[in-house]
Amino acid sequence: MTWLILILAGVLEIGWAIGLRYTEGFTRLWPTVGTLVAMTLSLGMLGVAMKTLPIGTAYAVWVGIGAVGTALFGIVLFGESANAGRLLSLALIIAGVIGLKLATPA
Repeated sequence: MTWLILILAGVLEIGWAIGLRYTEGFTRLWPTVGTLVAMTLSLGMLGVAMKTLPIGTAYAVWVGIGAVGTALFGIVLFGESANAGRLLSLALIIAGVIGLKLATPA
């Protein structure tokens, strides 16, 4: 259950990172509200996961999910570069997250 909470926290991190773009500097009400809610839930769930998982693993997985997801959404939604070097780098982050999962009990 702890890993599921951590994964959901990472997905919410993607949500608030993408949401920041839509807030236009926190000048748009509903995107700002959604972003702040996602931030709060994401950090709260990360804290819950850290009660059981090692801090380094939990934080690295949370950041990894957020970084990869945000980069992929940036490619899809905002037309950001999808060159081979960038995609390879994202694959390495995914490999690291999987490695941490496999190497961490719980």
